Order: sequence, then structure tokens, then C-alpha cells
Amino acid sequence: MLVREELASTNDEARRLAENGAADGLVVLADRQTSGRGRRGASWYAAAGESLAFSIIVRPTEPQSLWPRLALAAGLAVAEAVESDIPGVGIKWPNDIWIGGRKVAGILVEAGGDFAIVGIGINVNTREFPPEVADIATSLHLAAGRMLESADVLTKILEHFIWRRSQIGAGFDEVLDGVRLRCVLTGHAVTLMTASGPRYGTMEGLGSGGELLLRTADGLERIIQADEVRLDDFNARA
Repeated sequence: MLVREELASTNDEARRLAENGAADGLVVLADRQTSGRGRRGASWYAAAGESLAFSIIVRPTEPQSLWPRLALAAGLAVAEAVESDIPGVGIKWPNDIWIGGRKVAGILVEAGGDFAIVGIGINVNTREFPPEVADIATSLHLAAGRMLESADVLTKILEHFIWRRSQIGAGFDEVLDGVRLRCVLTGHAVTLMTASGPRYGTMEGLGSGGELLLRTADGLERIIQADEVRLDDFNARA
């Protein structure tokens, strides 16, 4: 593990190291991340000293077409790691971890030539958030009502991830079962922003490849990728 006092982005540093031959499994951890990002380039708020921001270099032996499954594997690993301290941890497809309807962790998987970078940001002991995310974010501390040791949280996540990343090929059914059990979207009306435009419907579950099954007025659609997924407070629209 490489620990840096400050990095703009742990994913960017991990990518640089991977391109220079860094080994599979290397973890890059930043005490302070100044330009952390989520999917679509959105910024990721991580309070220094109160959050974990780290990236894992993965050199999968599975075909590259299966690498997107790493997001689900990582999400399940994070959920499993914190469940012993906090009940009711949910997964918002494809890569957010929720507690009590609020986001506690996010995952960003980025592929390179012969490697992938799995970036994980998790609010551990954060007690206050900026106004722009205060209504949608939470932390393990707020959910558990006590302080948690960041080192213990990190160790548990890595232990679970080692196992779950090995299942993106053979064994992926087991990952899917774990994600389905915790999926917060199933049965709810959702709005998806996709490359072909917005889609509205009710999420019926996950397909065998981890794709989202969306029931619309036109039938059942299989959504492989979405830039944004929102839970709707109104009935699904055609």
C-alpha cells in the first residue's frame, strides 16, 4: 500500500503507477484528496481525516468485456464490510452505497490497457457536509452513532474485495445474489439518463450480466450503462 499525505486524485495516481508496471492489488491511499471525482467527472466530497479515499490497481485475468462487473463486486465488498457495524446497508446500482436513503460511499472504475483502477470513497467519521450535499450524504459515524476506526474499515473492505473481484467471471452469480439482496432500486420508479436519452420505468431487478431490468410501457429493457440513476417520487412514465 502506498499512502500519500495529499493527492489530487487517487485514481489518477494509481493509473500513473499501473502504466509504469505497478503490481496487481496495489492500493493507493490519500490522507487528503483535493480533486476527487465520481462518475461523469462529478466532484466527490471527502473531508480530510474523516473519510477514506483510495484506489486499487486490478489486473484481471478475465476478458475485458467483464471488467465493468468490478463496480458491482466493489460495491458488494463495501456493503459487506460495513454491515457488521451498521444494519440496512443498500446498493444503488451500479456503484453507490446507501444507508438510510443517503449516500455513504461511491465507486469509480476506470479501465486502462491491461489494468483497471477501482476507486473507492467512503465517508467514515464525517459529521457535517457542505450544503449542496447535506441532504443526500451520510457517514458511517452518523449511521452508527459512534466513531469508527478508518484503518479497520479499510481492512475489511480490502478483505471482501479480494474475494469479490475474483468472482467477476466464474462465480458472478454469487456477486449478483449479494447485490440483488441489497439493491435499493428494485420495485421503484426510476429515471435513467442514458446515451440515447432519458428512460423512465420501474426497476424489476438485475439481469445475469448485472444489467438493470427496466419495465417501461414498451416492455422490458436491459440497461447496461446509465450516466445517472434517480429514484422517482412519482409513478413511472412511458
